[in-house]
Amino acid sequence: MISLPKRMTWRQFLFVLPLLLLVSVFSLYPIITSGVYSFFDYQTNDQTRNAMYTGGHLNAPLFHEDGKYLNFYLKKDLQLVDEPGQATIAALQADIEAAIEPYAQKKEPITLPQPEEERILAVIGEIRQRIRSLEEAYPGTELNISENADTLLKEMETCIVGSNFIGLKGYQRLVGDTRFFAALRNTLVFTVISVFFELIIGMGLALVMNRSIRGIGIVRTVSLIPWAIPTAVSALIWTYLYDGTSGIVARVFTQLGLIASPELLLTSAGGTMAAAIIADVWKTTPYMALLLLAGLQVIDRGLYESASVDGAGPMRTFTQITLPLLKPSLLVALLFRTLDAFRVYDLIAVLTKGTPETLSIYAYKVMIGQGNYGYGAVIVLAMFLCVGLIALLYVKVLGAELMND
Repeated sequence: MISLPKRMTWRQFLFVLPLLLLVSVFSLYPIITSGVYSFFDYQTNDQTRNAMYTGGHLNAPLFHEDGKYLNFYLKKDLQLVDEPGQATIAALQADIEAAIEPYAQKKEPITLPQPEEERILAVIGEIRQRIRSLEEAYPGTELNISENADTLLKEMETCIVGSNFIGLKGYQRLVGDTRFFAALRNTLVFTVISVFFELIIGMGLALVMNRSIRGIGIVRTVSLIPWAIPTAVSALIWTYLYDGTSGIVARVFTQLGLIASPELLLTSAGGTMAAAIIADVWKTTPYMALLLLAGLQVIDRGLYESASVDGAGPMRTFTQITLPLLKPSLLVALLFRTLDAFRVYDLIAVLTKGTPETLSIYAYKVMIGQGNYGYGAVIVLAMFLCVGLIALLYVKVLGAELMND
C-alpha cells in the first residue's frame, strides 16, 4: 500500500492542476449548465420562451416583420378607398413604420425596459383603434387589413416577452410527475435484473476463462464478440431475432409457452422489457466477465493449493478465498455496469422504439421531442442525483474498505 502525503506541495498541485481543469470543464460544466436551465421555463419551440429571460424582452425581428405585413395589407387597401381614406391609410403607414424602424437591424430579442414596454403596447392599441375606425368608415368595402389586423397585432403584443425565470417550480413539477416515476421504475427494473444476470453469467464465464486449459484463448476471444459489437447494431440484430413473423427467438418463446404470440415480444409492456434485458445481458456479460477475470488472475494460486491440501471443496474455496479477494474487482464491475445500465438509451431506442420508457428516453423526449430544455434539465439533474446515490451505496455497502486499502 502506497500512502499519500497529507498535504500537497505547490509543485504537486501545479502538476495535477491541468487534470482538475479538465474535470471541471468536461464534468462539472454540463451539470452547472443543466442546473441553470432548470430554473427557467426554457422551450425552444415557443418564441416567448426560447431563451433564458430574467427581465422583459422584445422579439425585435418578429415585431418588425409583423409591422411590415401591416403596411403591406394597408398598401393593397389604398386602391379600395377614396382620397380621404388614402390619406388616412398613408398616415397610419407612416406611424407604423416609425414604430418598427428602431428594430429593423435587430437580429435577436433585446432587453425591454418597463417604460418602453408600456409605450409599445400603447402604440399597438392606438394602431388597432385606427384600423377599426378605418373599417367603420368603409363598411361595405372588404379591406385586406380587416382580415389580418387582429392576428398581426396580437402577435406583435406577444413579441413582448416577460421573464421566464421559474425558480424551483420545475422541481415541484417533478415531484408530481407520474410519468417520471414510471420511467424511474422501468429504469430500476431494467438495471437490477440485467446486472443480476450479467453478474451470475459473467462470474461463471470468468471462472471458466481463468482456467489453464487448451483452447482457452479462443474462448476468451469469442466471448468478447458481443461486447465489441456497437449497441445500435446489436439492437438491430435482436430486432430480427424478436420479429413476430420470422424471428427465431420469438418462435421459440412462443413454443415454450413464455408468450402467447410472437408479436407480443416487441409490442407488450412486459415483452419489450424482457426483450431489452435479454439483449443487454447478451451484449454486456462479456464486459462483466472481463473485469472479474482481471481480478481472478491476481489471486495467488498458492492459496488454492493450500486450501486443497486442507480438504476444502470447490464451494468452500470459492466462498472463503475467491469471493473475499475478488471483492475490489467485483465492486468495480458492479458499479460500472449498474451506472451503464441505469443510463440505457440507444439499446431501447433502436430495439423497441423507446418502450419501456426509461429516464434517458423520457429526458430525450422532453428535451428534443418537445423542445422543453428547462424541464428536461430537471430530469437530467434527477438522473445525476440517482447516479450519485447508486455510487455512494456501492462504496458504503460493498466497498468501504476498498477506499482505505
